This record gives sequence, C-alpha cells and structure tokens, in this order.
Amino acid sequence: MEIVSGLVSFTVSKVLQFSRISEHKNAQTTKKMEEKALEVYDIIRTIRDPEKPNTLEELDVVSEKCVEVQDLGDEEYLIIIKFSPTVPHCSLATLIGLCLQVKLQRCLPFKHKLEIYISEGTHSTEEDINKQINDKERVAAAMENPNLREIVEQCVIEPDD
Repeated sequence: MEIVSGLVSFTVSKVLQFSRISEHKNAQTTKKMEEKALEVYDIIRTIRDPEKPNTLEELDVVSEKCVEVQDLGDEEYLIIIKFSPTVPHCSLATLIGLCLQVKLQRCLPFKHKLEIYISEGTHSTEEDINKQINDKERVAAAMENPNLREIVEQCVIEPDD
C-alpha cells in the first residue's frame, strides 16, 4: 500500500509540475502575441486618412484592440485587423483597407499572413469591402493604378518627427 501511495504522490507531483510549465509557456506565448500586436499597431496608427489631415488613430479608425496576432508556428504569424470607418457609408473604406495592406506588407519585420476586415456592423457594405481588401489580385491591380498608388503613398508615408 505504501508503494502505491508513493507512486500516486509522485504522479500527482509530476502532473502539477507539467501543468505549471504549461501555464508558464502559455503566459509567455500570450505576452509575445501582445507584443507583436503592439508592433503592428505602431505601424498602422500613423497612416493618414485619405480625406482628412488626421491619422487613423486620431479618428479612432484603428486602436490597439483592433489588432490580433496568432502564432502559426515556424516564426510566422496571422495578423487580423478589424478597423472601423468613421461613418457607415464611408466611400473610402476600401482605400483605407488598401493602405493598411500596403503599409504592413512593407513594414512588418516578420513572416506573416494578413487579414483585414471592417468591424462588424460599422459599414453598410462591409462584406463586399472585406472581400476586396483581402483579395491579393485586386490589391495588386489597385496598386498598378498610378492615381490610386499616389493616394496610398501619401497616406502611408511616415510623418516627420
């Protein structure tokens, strides 16, 4: 009986030890994803609105909570951004999504997949716009248009410090 009790005690202590290791690893992963999300946010917050002299951060189009990062393994991350246009019928929501795509593709220092969406319920045609801004061929075609490319460049240029 003493042997069985010793084995049970040993097994329970090992399970608890592995549980603590797992909890610590999960906390580290969560912290790393939060840091990556802040890194992404720092890149997108300075994008200028196509119509106004303000940044997307100043207009509350983007915020820290609109960025989510998930670990895909092999040092690759899924970045999900959900932005909120200033009005439900914003005619420039697609252009804002394009600016987010372009700036992140240029500036992110790590391997990533990118998904950009309009926050649910914040735009009258959010489904159509979500499809457009996540379609790589449409994004590439839009950037071939010199007028559109010039507008995007003006929006994504870094402000003078």
